[in-house]
Amino acid sequence: MSWFEAFVLGIIQGLTEFLPISSTGHLYLGRHTFGLDEAGLFLDTMLHIGTLLAVFVFYKDELLHMLKKPFGKMTFLLIVGTIPAVVIGLAFKDYFEEISKTGVTIGWEFLVTGLFLWFSDSIRDGRKKMEDISYTDAFVIGTFQAAAIFPAISRSGLTIAAALMRKLDRGTAAYFSFLLSTPAIFGAVVLQLGDLFGGQTEQISLVSLFIGTLSSAIFGYIAVKWMIDFLKKRSLKVFAVYVWALGLLVLAGQYTGVF
Repeated sequence: MSWFEAFVLGIIQGLTEFLPISSTGHLYLGRHTFGLDEAGLFLDTMLHIGTLLAVFVFYKDELLHMLKKPFGKMTFLLIVGTIPAVVIGLAFKDYFEEISKTGVTIGWEFLVTGLFLWFSDSIRDGRKKMEDISYTDAFVIGTFQAAAIFPAISRSGLTIAAALMRKLDRGTAAYFSFLLSTPAIFGAVVLQLGDLFGGQTEQISLVSLFIGTLSSAIFGYIAVKWMIDFLKKRSLKVFAVYVWALGLLVLAGQYTGVF
C-alpha cells in the first residue's frame, strides 16, 4: 500500500466514522478501488487508531473528568451503552468478519441506514441535555450501536437516530453518540491488535502507517466538530439520500457484475 492510498483511506475513515454514512462500508469500497481487499484487518486497525485519537482529543475534558471520578454517572452511562455491542460483537465475531470480507450485503445495508436517518429526522425535536440522559436511554442507544456491526450500517447514524428517538436534543444526540464511540472504537482496536500480533495479517510500511493514522485522526476530529454543529441546525435527510443513492449504485454494480 502506497502512502497516497493510506492518506486517502485515512480521510475516508476519519470523515465517515462520524458522518452517518458508514465508515466500514466506505472503507470496503475504498479498499476495493485500490485493490487492497486482502489488507482489511490491518487497514481497519491502523485507521481506527486515528479516529480513536480524534475522539480522545475532542473529548479530553470529559475523559479526564471520568478518570478523576471513575464512579460518576457518565462512566456508567458509557458502560451501559457499550454492553450490547460487546455481547453481540463477541457472540457473532466470526460471522460478521466473514460478511465484512465479502461485502455482499453492503448495498442493502446502506439502504437500511438511510431509512433510519430519514425516519429519525422526522421525529419532533427532543429537549434532553447531557445531564438528562438516563440509563435506559444509554442502553437503547447502545443497542442501536450494536446493530452497526454490519459493515455498511452506520454506527453514528444509528446511535444519533436512537438518541433522537429517545428525545435528546439534536446537538446532544450527536455529542453523546460520538462520546459513546470511544469505548467501541477502543475495543475494536484491542481485538484487532490481538489478531495483528497473532500474525494474521500483512505488514505495512511505517510511512504508510503514520500517514494513514494521521489523516484519519485529523479528518476524524474535523468530522466530529462539524457534525455536532451541523445537526443542531440541519437535517439528516441529506445523508439518507446519499446512502440510498450509494446503496442503489452498489446493488446495480453487483447485479451487472461491474462491482
